[in-house]
Amino acid sequence: MLEYQIERVKKAKTLNQIIVATTVNTGDDPIAELCRRLTIPVYRGSEEDVLSRYAEAAALYQVDVIVRLTSDCPLIDPDVIDQVVSMYLQNSDRYDYVSNVIQRTYPRGLDTEVFPFRVLKDADTKAAGRRYREHVTFYIYDHPDLYRLGSSMNDTDESGQRWTVDTEDDFLFMTKLFEKLHPHEADVSWEEALAVVKKYPELAAINRHVQQKRV
Repeated sequence: MLEYQIERVKKAKTLNQIIVATTVNTGDDPIAELCRRLTIPVYRGSEEDVLSRYAEAAALYQVDVIVRLTSDCPLIDPDVIDQVVSMYLQNSDRYDYVSNVIQRTYPRGLDTEVFPFRVLKDADTKAAGRRYREHVTFYIYDHPDLYRLGSSMNDTDESGQRWTVDTEDDFLFMTKLFEKLHPHEADVSWEEALAVVKKYPELAAINRHVQQKRV
């Protein structure tokens, strides 16, 4: 799934570099090995303090603007990434953080968040407690008094679609969907994937019952 996702992310026009931030656990050695094979930079940090892992990776690679993508979203869409990034770049004087996750209109699994390093560093300095350290950007959008938040929206609300992989049923759904999309997974737009899901409603039924984990 990660390799599929990297193939799709590479098609985004607004990104300068892809960095995989994984953990120091030996169980994540295959992720590091995949990155070496694909010549993708990898940073290994804390498993539970994901915020520090992000901040350390961004500092090491001297990143000015972070585009956060989670690796359980193999159908991430490069055009959606570019849309969210462009909104931030065109309004960086108005927003400290832009995403499509606060006001959801896209399927869950196209999540894209954009923010400058100064905001990530500030959150890393101020955020305390497990819920803020484990969830990289939660401190940012949980404090609209400190950070100016912007939302990138789709024309129609498709937020009821679940395209993220947290459970076995999510994995089964994604496997079945990719079988329908094969062999052009890396080139399929999210709208084309949505058309397949709506054509075969039994697909969405596989993981419709799954509830997103709460912070």
